[in-house]
Parts: sequence; C-alpha cells; structure tokens
Amino acid sequence: MSPKVYSERELRALVEPFAQPMLVVAAEGRVQVANAAYARLLGLTLEQVEGRSFLDFVQPEERSRMGERFHRLATGAPLDGRPQLYKVLSVHGAPGEVYVQANPLRLEGGRFALLLSCMVMSDRPVELVVAERLVDTSAGLVSARSEEGVRRVALAGLEAAGFRARILRWDGTRLVVRDGVSLPADSHLALEALSDGRPVFGGADQAQPTHAYLPVGGPQSEVLWVAGPWVAPRHGSVLTLFAKVVGAALADAHLQADGARSRWEVEAVAEMARFVAQPVPPSPETFLARVAELLQARAVALHVTSGPGEAPRLAAHVGLEEGSVTAGDAARATGVLLASSLREDGGVLSSEAQGRALETLSQGRFGNGTAARLTRGGECVGVVQALRAKERPFDERDARLLATLAELLVTLLEQRRLRAESARQLTETRLLLDLARTTSGVLETASILDVASDFLVHLLDVSNCFILLYDEQAKVLRGAAASAAHRDLFRTVVVPLDSDDLAARVALERKPIAVEDLTSASVSVSAVLIDRLGEKALLGLPLTSREELIGVVLVDDVRGPRPFGPELIELAEATCGQLALSIANARLYESLWASYAELAATRAEMVKRERLAALGELSAIVAHEVRNPLGVIFNAVATLRRIMNPTGDTAMLLDIVAEESDRLNRMVADLLDFTRPRNPVLQPEDLLRVLQDALEAARAQASTERPVHVHVEVEPGIATVPMDRRQIRQALFNVAVNAIQAMPQGGEVWVQARRDMHAGREQLRIDVMDQGPGIPAELLHRVFEPFFTTKAQGTGLGLAVVKRILEEHRGEIAVESAPGRGTTFTFWLPLTQPQSLS
Repeated sequence: MSPKVYSERELRALVEPFAQPMLVVAAEGRVQVANAAYARLLGLTLEQVEGRSFLDFVQPEERSRMGERFHRLATGAPLDGRPQLYKVLSVHGAPGEVYVQANPLRLEGGRFALLLSCMVMSDRPVELVVAERLVDTSAGLVSARSEEGVRRVALAGLEAAGFRARILRWDGTRLVVRDGVSLPADSHLALEALSDGRPVFGGADQAQPTHAYLPVGGPQSEVLWVAGPWVAPRHGSVLTLFAKVVGAALADAHLQADGARSRWEVEAVAEMARFVAQPVPPSPETFLARVAELLQARAVALHVTSGPGEAPRLAAHVGLEEGSVTAGDAARATGVLLASSLREDGGVLSSEAQGRALETLSQGRFGNGTAARLTRGGECVGVVQALRAKERPFDERDARLLATLAELLVTLLEQRRLRAESARQLTETRLLLDLARTTSGVLETASILDVASDFLVHLLDVSNCFILLYDEQAKVLRGAAASAAHRDLFRTVVVPLDSDDLAARVALERKPIAVEDLTSASVSVSAVLIDRLGEKALLGLPLTSREELIGVVLVDDVRGPRPFGPELIELAEATCGQLALSIANARLYESLWASYAELAATRAEMVKRERLAALGELSAIVAHEVRNPLGVIFNAVATLRRIMNPTGDTAMLLDIVAEESDRLNRMVADLLDFTRPRNPVLQPEDLLRVLQDALEAARAQASTERPVHVHVEVEPGIATVPMDRRQIRQALFNVAVNAIQAMPQGGEVWVQARRDMHAGREQLRIDVMDQGPGIPAELLHRVFEPFFTTKAQGTGLGLAVVKRILEEHRGEIAVESAPGRGTTFTFWLPLTQPQSLS
C-alpha cells in the first residue's frame, strides 16, 4: 500500500486524465470517484455512478464473490493480485467484459480504498457469442411456464443471436406456420428433418447454406426454421442441441400444462357435480352458462329428442341470439354439428367445412365448435355443443371435458324429469283426492257433473270437458254437464246410440277413443262441438259402474292437434272411474230419498185418510144428531109465524132463531162436504165454461153494498182440460165468494188462466185476484187450515175444501197477499193426466 494519503480532490485528479475506465472504491464498496470513461462504459453520468455500490454494476452472478473479495482486501488478507475478469452491466442491456487491476490506497482519516483500473476486452469470435446467447436462451427456457412461452423465448433468443427464425408444425396433413406468414419455398426439407430427426440445411442457390430446419420434437411435430449468415454444417451440433433443449422445454411445459389442466378439469367436474346435486336442480340454461364459462365458449346449445328415432330439437341455449343473428340463423348454426355428434361417442370437433358453415350461418360470430351426445340407457337423448370464434379453436381436451360434462347434464335432465314427474303425480293425486272428497260430499248428480267437468279441464290440461248421460229408455246419450264456458250449450246435445258419432262409439265399445287431429281424421263428431268450438283434438272415455253404462266423457283441445299419451289416458280413466262411482252413489241416494219421500207421502196420506174417515164418521153422527133438532126448530118457527103472525120484537126473535138455525145447518153441510171421501172423475171440460159457471154462482151467492165486476181471461189455445167439473167449480166458487166478500165497497175481481212451467212441467195456472184489504202476513200460512176463519159468519172450511180438491187433482194451490193491495189465489192443474184417478 502506498504511504501517500489522498484527498478526494487528489483522487479525482488521479483518475480523470486516463482514457481507460478507472474508479476508486471506498468503505462499504461505494464508488468514491470515477472518471468519464467508466461512466461511458456503463451508459450513465458520473452523478449516477458516484456514491453507489460498485456491485450494482457487476453481473448478478458475480456480486457475491466480488463483495467478499473487496472485504478481504479491506481487512488486509493476502489475495491473488492478478487482474480479475468480470462483466459489467450497461443500461443498454448488453453486458461488457473487463479486466480489473486493483491497487490499495489510503484516504484522509485513515480510511481504506481501492483504485480499480479497467481494461475493456476486445470483440470475441462470433461463434462464441452465438453459442453463449443460445446457452443463455436455453437457461431462460426453464422459466417459461407454457408451451407458447417456450416458443416465444426460443424465437427471441435466436433473434438476439442474430438469426431469423420461425416455427413450423405438422398437423397430420400439412405444414402450418404458427406466426401466420407464408411457408418457405423449400418447406419440404422440414418434412425430411422431421422424418430423419437431424438438421437439414437449405439455400441451394447460394454458395453457403442460408437456413436450416431443426427438428424440435416435443408433444407436437414441430420444426425450427433458422436463417442467418452463420448457419453452416459446422454449427449443426450447437443448433441441434438448442433445438433439443427447446423440445425438452416444450415437453416439460406440455406436461405441466396437462397436469394443471387435469387438476383443473377434476376440480371443474367436481364443482359441476356439486352444482347438479343441489336439492333443487338448476335449470338447463344455468348449467349451459356454467359450461360456457368453463370452456370459454361464446355459445352453448342443448338439443333433446322427444322419443326414440326422433330428430333432436333445440331445447335450451345461452349466447346464441346476439346482435343481428336471428333465432332461425342460430337454430341452423347449431344444426351443423348435430349429424356428426350423433354418430360418435365422446366429444367431436368441427371440421374445416363445418367451421366455414358455422361462420356463414352465424354471420362470423362462430367459426368452430365441439359437441357431445347425451345418452341414457344406451339410447341417444340429445346433443350438447359449444361454439367459439374462428380465432380460438377447440382442442381434444375441450372435447373430452365437454363429453364428461354431458354425462352430468344427462343426470341433471333426469333429476329434473323425475322431480317434475313426482310433482305431477303428487298434483294429480291431490286433485283426485279433492275430486273424491268433493263428489263424496255431494249427493246431487247435477252438482257432481258440474264439479267433475271443471276438474277434468284442470287435471288433463284440456280446453273443454263434456259429460253425456245414457238414457236407457230412449237409447240416446243426452248432454248433462260441461265445463263452465259451455254448460247451457251442451245440455241441448242428444246423440243416438246407433249413430256413428264418436261418443256413441265410445259408449258401445266401452273403451277410450282418441283423435289427435280432427281436421284430417275421418271420425264423426257432433257438429255443435266442431263448428262452434273449433275443436282440433278429442278424447272420449266411457263412464261405467259394475259393467253398466252410465255415460260418456269427452275432453277436447281447441289450441291445435294433440297426442293423448298412454299416461294421460290412464289418468283420465282413473278419474272417470271415480266419477262413475260417485254418480252411481248419487243415483242410489236419490232413489233411496225418493223412496223415503214416497213412503212418507203415502204414510201422510194414510194418516190423513184415517183422520178424515174418523172425522167423517164423527161428522155423520153429529149431523144426524144435530139435524133432527134443527128440523124440529125449523117446523116450530114456521108454526109460530103462522099462528102468531108476529110483529115487533117477537118477529125479530123468530128471525134470529131461523137465521142461526140455518147457519148451523150450513155448518153441518160444510163439515159433511169436507169429510166426505171423494175420488174425482176426470173428463175433458171446457175451461171457460167452468170458470163462468163458478163465477156467476159466486156473484149470486155473495152480496156486497156496491157492485163487484168480474173479468175472465183465458189464454188462446186452451180448449179443454181434464178435471172433475163439479169439484173444480166448487173450488173456484169458494175462492170467488171470498174475493167478492172481501170487497164490500165494490171493486174488481180478475180471473186469468194460462199455460205456465211449474215443478218441471207445463201446467194450467188459474189466478183469482181481488182488490180487498188483503190478509195479514201472520195469518197467511193458516188460511187453508180447517175451521180457521176471520169472518163472523164463516165456518172456516171453504179454503180447506179447495185445497183438498186441488190435491185430489194432483195439483196445488198458493196464495199471495199484502195488506191494502189485495189477495191472489193461484191454482195449478196438470194439463195431461189419466182419465180417472180412482
């Protein structure tokens, strides 16, 4: 070490005059002073160099060794003093080699420093530089993480070494340049290099080789095309070694990519399996969206078949209809891969021709695709396909993954089918239970039929339901009920059992008959259904109970032709069986109820007859015992008048005795008339004549202070009516007398006779209306009771006799009245009945 102590100014004066790079490194390895030549070597300014560690400008691989060496020199350890060769880094990226001679110095303050004198190495042989560049590139290939990354690093390294390079790939039929440029003119030499596994040099038109084809190997059949001024057979071993390193790097990247892809596929399939296994299965569209995301596809479509041998139809899709692409174009585009995917197991990739067809049909949105068929139980049930743009083709791994996802899609569709089937069966069971519960609680046939009609429309998803009941006597089917929209219309339909109508055929054959398309079928159907309702499909079902025909059920669909499958027909038959049982039960109940009602009526009639018989016997005895004294009284009154010739009070008292005796006699006569059993003898009688006779007798019998006008109106066309003339005249007489006596101040009585519907059949209606004060509401229900009267001189048997006469004629009588607005008595008499009721 020189004993001289240097200041910073003296150090700068020491290094600046030199043309070669020089610098002084002080404590901790920092650059104390440097000259301009050293700054130029680094491509920096002095301000950017001084004050920094000199190791910042040394190649990274050398920094540890150089730092340790400086430390030892600073501590006085003996070292090899020969010049050191190392590389310095320039900001331009190119390392430069220098020889460095180190000399120790002492600075002010006793600090240690080194004076470094650098000698820049002159240019080395090109072959060595190229080899080093290729070796550096080979080292860089290790860090490449993908096949494309390996190819990119290899091409960049060759270009840095002064070469022009391309990668050619053999796809099984032809050579393809990866970067898209045209093939070299002598590209056939690449096939020779691939087949022989050695470099093949080209450039036959030059004195020296201008380019070489280097087989890379690796997972794909690839060749490096390398051109440059230094391509020669003597460099073949270096280039071959580099090509093999590239091939090994490609194989390693491919292996890593395959491993990563496999792990990703397993995770993706597991995730999709969990997605499918949700308690509520997702929709097909949601599943297809996941598939599109996994495969990075622009669109995914699902085609399914309705049955064996049928062509798949587009059932669900995502991403098809975008922009100007119509639904028709999208459907046609998805049909490109259908035929090929249906023929092969596993996934298939689109060919060039299919890619062009996809591109044309989708207006450039799609250019390639992959598809996989869906199978269940060995039968093809559909196809799933994914589509991408032309620039991003699918590969075999994508096709394999899609085939695996197709199996999950089959599971999803089956889960949804089973869930829908279970839900359908549950709904049908609930509906059948509701029908059974409803019909079992209703004991009227008409109500059961109305409920069942609406129920069948909902259960079978049809437009209308019609029920015809069998009339065994007339041998016809009569419209009995229909769903809500056409109930009034259908009740007028009558289908003879011997006709060729579909309903008649169902009734005769006792089995369902389905017509899927009425517009093209030759079957005969009621014109009411075809013309008014516009039916397109029809299903007829028999209603039977214990092998007895009850009727026929017809269900239709006006929306269009429709196949009635076995499951629907089976469900409809089960429903009709329940309906037939309910109708049979209701009819049995109605028959039983009618029997009970008839029995009750018979019993009431017997009780009434016995009571009347007893009353008649009693009345006869009373009448016999009363009339004898009455005869004596009448004779005594007549004798007293003849003998005494009474006047004054005596005459008045005799008149009272005579009048009361007469009233008592009339009461006895009415009682005998009420209790006397009689059977009406029915003969056709002139109604108008009967009315006039009864009213004239009533007007002569009743006396009022002022005149009462009686009007008679008979509907034209009513000539004769079957009746017992004497009894009906008596009934009309009794009611007319009451009407006239109710108007002591005079008024009008109207008697009207006409035909009218009552109790489900046409009958004769006779109304007797007065303008009297009316009957109080609290007394109205008692007017037909025997011995009930509101008259001071009445017996209370007149209206009771009228009611009995009407009942013996199988008719009815009713009364309506309101205080101050008069009273109306209405007679109902059958227009047709046997000549005699005896």
